[in-house]
Amino acid sequence: MADAVLTKVKIRPLGDRVVVKPMDKEKQERGGLIIPDTAKEKPQEGEIVAAGKGKTTDDGKLIPMDVKVGDKILYGKYSGTEIKIDGDEYLIMHQEDILGIFDAK
Repeated sequence: MADAVLTKVKIRPLGDRVVVKPMDKEKQERGGLIIPDTAKEKPQEGEIVAAGKGKTTDDGKLIPMDVKVGDKILYGKYSGTEIKIDGDEYLIMHQEDILGIFDAK
């Protein structure tokens, strides 16, 4: 429902899609060796920076989103479509690809 300003670009995902900024894990070193980016596992945690209005049923009813901008989420390893905006990486995915929301404590 909210537009996300990603530097100078606005993105408003449609339907039940969200735009997620993956959380960067610290660079891992083992035995003094730096693991290259290509060998690292993809992050599975991120923050929602934009969310659509929700899913529309076949009879035209709107099912509102369970997530909102600012939620920290856990998603499947291969979920979403990767996009790059002004050098920053984001994922666009359906709400159903989100496995859970981290509780704010």
